[in-house]
Amino acid sequence: MGGSAQRLRYSLRRSLTRRGRVASGAEEGCVIRMIFKFCPECGQKIEATFNFCPSCGFKIPKEETEEEVQPVSVQSTASPAQTVPNAEAPKTKRTPVKIIHPKRELTSPKKKRELETSFQSSPTKLSPASRNVKGKRQKINPLEPIPEQTVLTDQNSKKWKLVKLLTPSDSESGLLYSAQQGAGHSQPCKYIVKVDAKDGRIFNEQNFLQRAAKQSKVDKWLKSHMMKFLGIPTCVGFGFHENICRFLVFPNLGNSLHSILDKTKKPLSDKAILQLSYRMIDVLEYIHTNEYVHADIKPENIYVNPNDLEQVYLVGYYFAFRYCPDGKHVEYREGSRTPHEGTVELISVDVHKGAGPSRRSDLETLGYCMLKALCGSLPWSDNVDYPNSVMETKQKYKADLPSLFKYCSGKRKFPEELKKYLQQVMSLQYDEEPDYEELKNQLKGGLERLGMSPYDPLDLITTK
Repeated sequence: MGGSAQRLRYSLRRSLTRRGRVASGAEEGCVIRMIFKFCPECGQKIEATFNFCPSCGFKIPKEETEEEVQPVSVQSTASPAQTVPNAEAPKTKRTPVKIIHPKRELTSPKKKRELETSFQSSPTKLSPASRNVKGKRQKINPLEPIPEQTVLTDQNSKKWKLVKLLTPSDSESGLLYSAQQGAGHSQPCKYIVKVDAKDGRIFNEQNFLQRAAKQSKVDKWLKSHMMKFLGIPTCVGFGFHENICRFLVFPNLGNSLHSILDKTKKPLSDKAILQLSYRMIDVLEYIHTNEYVHADIKPENIYVNPNDLEQVYLVGYYFAFRYCPDGKHVEYREGSRTPHEGTVELISVDVHKGAGPSRRSDLETLGYCMLKALCGSLPWSDNVDYPNSVMETKQKYKADLPSLFKYCSGKRKFPEELKKYLQQVMSLQYDEEPDYEELKNQLKGGLERLGMSPYDPLDLITTK
């Protein structure tokens, strides 16, 4: 009897192992569990508990459902000659088995319906229903703010006291706190702590910072390119709070471009626009060389140090995407990711269509960001609640850049160098490597015409 049960369990184990599962359990029971899986976006092996792929940032759908199986009955195989007359029948041995079945589809029904609605027709001919698809990401359970004065302990046992909440509690990019090092009496807040759900997109940012933005890597880049500064933030600590939140610690980098524009209520000068564009291309070239794209360039993610206007940073790597894992560029596939992911007003057309962002996406988004800072608004700024309509408008202007320039020049004088930048960026192929040096030389020429250089202190004198 024991040999038959063992053979049955072995058969079950072998059958399920062929499906990519491994078995673990005691002699009397067998529980099948998945210990690893693969990212459906980039194919990299990841741990089963991950909600986001650490290589490309793709949100991993739930792939398994559990089904209870009735206990397996194992009867005695003794022959009639071996059966003792009038003896009590042998008891049935029951082995509880739990089987984990893979889901047949990786995409949720809701997401699948949205994709079908968004892409069932040509991008330029969308049904009225598809125009109502919201571009904003929905937060089901907003993170509860951690009370101010709470002391967090990072992975290196350093303590950080949260002093003041700086962002709205319903922010989709995590909560920012001013913070001081140590748990003692009040000190100047020289640090910023970002807090979000443990398995949220903050994990994607942490992975990027640890993988591509180590200080040693940045220093090596600076030396090889004979540069004094590169606007990549340095993460000085990270950890967990009550096993619910994940937090990252950064030096206080200054003020965001968004806060500067919001305070002055005026567009930036031509000098500042050209300087910012030049500095951002420096950062993007470094990120792209390390196989990532930023994918969420916006005024809220550009920081300026008010005490040193030569220091401009690109922060906020929630949507960082590994576009070229191990040197192989991802393929262009519309609908392979969530459409309209990011800031609808500024994302590239590729991201609108659900394709993985590439280098041209970052440069296109940077162009929109600078246009908005220069002119105050974009042709589609009032329509961001209808992302498909925004996508259509972007496609129209992308195919007719003179009309976009005319729209912006109607608000104020438009720098020729920014026109050339946009023309070059909009002509890039999906997997084409940009000529970063040429892009920067165009902007540098404009700055020299205005009597400045790219690395002069940032001109924050706003236009009248």
